[in-house]
Amino acid sequence: MNDLATTVFVVDDELSVRQALVRLLRLARLNVAAFSSAEAFLECYDPGTPGCLVLDLAMPGLNGLELQEALTGRGSSLPIIFLTGHGDLPSGVMAMKRGAVDFLTKPADANDLIETVRGAIEKDRVTRQTRAELTEIQRRFATLTPREHEVLCQVVCGKLNKQIAADLGTTEKTIKVHRARVMEKAKVGSLAELVMLAQRARILPCQPT
Repeated sequence: MNDLATTVFVVDDELSVRQALVRLLRLARLNVAAFSSAEAFLECYDPGTPGCLVLDLAMPGLNGLELQEALTGRGSSLPIIFLTGHGDLPSGVMAMKRGAVDFLTKPADANDLIETVRGAIEKDRVTRQTRAELTEIQRRFATLTPREHEVLCQVVCGKLNKQIAADLGTTEKTIKVHRARVMEKAKVGSLAELVMLAQRARILPCQPT
């Protein structure tokens, strides 16, 4: 996991709103970084920083939905909580469809906002952990030789060593060696673990004959 401090990013063009949000979030013992515009946020944002974004919907320049779209275009999965003083339901629906965590109207209830922020931070933590685990699994499988990868695909298909040997035109003893190396490189102790990791890495099984 990234060791950078979890941060709640606040983007709102109204100074009084920003200051109120910063005070509230810091009272909840959360690290906060506030910005007066979407453009200013984009200039400073590091995707490696865990946390969430509390975002105003209507702003001059890039508005909230446009910032959401820009982040999506950059491959960011930063959870977004929208705030609006306009009660713009269609925009709220659009934001949620695009993956926003929640859509709150100003002035948001303090307890509701803190609870939503904590939920968004947890969602980000789980997403980052899952991504890191998948990267590690893919790294392990990338160390396989082409033949070991073939054996892996056959194993995932549920074939026995004898069947795999016949399919690949080699001996059962050789397949046992390849299979042991696959297990070692994947760092697993059982066939069930190997199959589970292969499924997470989307390793395709052999085609049925």
